[in-house]
Amino acid sequence: MNIRIILLFSVTVGLFTSCGVIKNSPKYQLANGYYKSKSFSSKTEKVYIDNEVDTVYVYKYDKVLKTVDTSSINRLVFAHKTSKSNEDSKYFRQPSFDVDFVTMPFKYRPTQRGFPQQFNTNLNGAVYFGLRNDVYHLKYKETPLKKYLRQTTHYGFSFGVFTGIGGAAINPWVTNGVVGYEYDGVAWSKGISAIIGINNFTLGLALGFDDLLDENKDFWIYQQKPWLGLAFGLNLN
Repeated sequence: MNIRIILLFSVTVGLFTSCGVIKNSPKYQLANGYYKSKSFSSKTEKVYIDNEVDTVYVYKYDKVLKTVDTSSINRLVFAHKTSKSNEDSKYFRQPSFDVDFVTMPFKYRPTQRGFPQQFNTNLNGAVYFGLRNDVYHLKYKETPLKKYLRQTTHYGFSFGVFTGIGGAAINPWVTNGVVGYEYDGVAWSKGISAIIGINNFTLGLALGFDDLLDENKDFWIYQQKPWLGLAFGLNLN
């Protein structure tokens, strides 16, 4: 087997393994920690969120003392359920570095050397690294029993790069007749992607390039040629 294929496969598996042991903390949950918000003023400020049983507490951050202000006047309380109308709605933003496992089940390849455009569905997988912003919308919704239940909606936005391996159909038609047989080659994929997440659903758009990793790479008409694809991701951190 080609030494580059072995090396690339080892690196990819290593990345998947190392990321997989990271503590599971789903980003779509409003967890304890620091966030950016306009909860206390018209300006975006640093706040701290603390989840206690059925209540979410939001504390203002004191920039002078560099600590959380726990005084009651600088605290917001969001109970899980309330009997009074509560139209208060707050947004909390948290930037982070994103590590995902992504796959592109659909790849659109433009026309190359007279060969028509293609819509490929070869198996592939990649590791995605990007800068991410998670936005949490906390609000109350009225129930038929005239109660008000707290709800949290999550939106995630991320932009970054990916690298991984996948399959590529090699045959006489995509090699200008040089290769007289058919097989599934191994290709190295890399590129950029923009990902959006709503709660635990993640979808993105990818722009990538493939490199065939065998002796027929110079004949493959898609070698290092751009493609567009849909990206589905599984957050690893």
